[in-house]
Amino acid sequence: MEQGLQTSKKSAAYQFVLVALLSLNFGIVFFDRNALNFLMPFVQPDLNLTNTHVGILAGALSLTWAIAGYLVSAASDKAGNRKGFLLVAIFAFSLCSVLSGLATSFLLLFGARLLMGVAEGPIAPISHALVVREVNPRHRGLAMGVMQNFGSNFFGSFVAPVVLVAIAAAIGWRGAFFLAGVPGIITALLIWKFIDEPLPEPKTEETSKPMTLKEAFSYKNIVVCSIVSVLLVSYLVITWAFMPLYLTQVKGVAPQTMGWLMGALGISATIGSFVVAGLSDRIGRKPVLVAIPFMGVLLPLGAMFFDGSPWVLAVIFFFGWALNGCFPIFMATVPSETIQSGHVATVLALVMATGEVFGGVLSPFMAGWAADKFGLTAPLWIICGFAIAAGCVATMLTETAPIKRAQANPAVA
Repeated sequence: MEQGLQTSKKSAAYQFVLVALLSLNFGIVFFDRNALNFLMPFVQPDLNLTNTHVGILAGALSLTWAIAGYLVSAASDKAGNRKGFLLVAIFAFSLCSVLSGLATSFLLLFGARLLMGVAEGPIAPISHALVVREVNPRHRGLAMGVMQNFGSNFFGSFVAPVVLVAIAAAIGWRGAFFLAGVPGIITALLIWKFIDEPLPEPKTEETSKPMTLKEAFSYKNIVVCSIVSVLLVSYLVITWAFMPLYLTQVKGVAPQTMGWLMGALGISATIGSFVVAGLSDRIGRKPVLVAIPFMGVLLPLGAMFFDGSPWVLAVIFFFGWALNGCFPIFMATVPSETIQSGHVATVLALVMATGEVFGGVLSPFMAGWAADKFGLTAPLWIICGFAIAAGCVATMLTETAPIKRAQANPAVA
């Protein structure tokens, strides 16, 4: 475990700036990615979309996100150039948000989402590769949790539904898409100015050649993390795609109230980026990945069966969405502690790609079909099953947290 995993000797201040900027940037990524989900109550009637169309649009981005994430991340590993690849991707996804606002039909919107997935897919694995190289291993779980979850959920799950729904109500959903593309340009300039390309890592016989899929999946942890990725990415994508529609069309919630309820998910995951990821540094990755996913059943059950105050429902949503705090652990921290650092971006992209293809692409299509056939409660029952299954699969994980490995073998400390 963790053989060859090396980090630079950058100052604590630089490590803080690195994680903060990467987290902010990933927040803008998810602000753009989630925009369509929160604007769907406006987009669906305007473009005459069915629930199956909604599922296909969610899956389209996931498909190209997965393919581009793996291919571009492998190229960045080979080239040893993280920063350059990252900057190009940021500028590209900002432009794709504008394209979404220009769409006048399902097919045009479908094409815009495909392109956005290509641009956004490599950003998380490349960003995590920078964290692995520059941040102290003792704080890796927390740093990766903040990088992936803090910005993405504060901006993508809290700010996005509140701000975008308000903008759409005022000037239309197209204007909301146009404005969503601006922040990415700003973060690209900040990253260009303040983040350095890590020093080249010494090449070994193992890291000088690309890692094959067979080699990656020969590690049990990579297999377990990939399965959990499929289950919980399915949970997330279905929730993003269909919860706003369920709340507005079945529960009769006003769009603005829906925006605030979905925003509660962002607050939950923002706090979880510290609490859940930090907890895994202290008690281990495995117990967190086993326990937290079971809390995910609170969200769909609360939406279906609680008919009281929206404020209480927001609290239920808050605790149900705690499973979002697990994402950096199975997508980044455990894989990076399992394999050689020279292949980190490739393997992280592989775990993410597996989740995006089999979870992000297939599951929303399945949920959309089920919603058209059985009603909008069907997707909510589906995500209940995914949450329970994820907690069960995580029991097969081998512990990788440095503090737990040091306790088991003091020579590792």
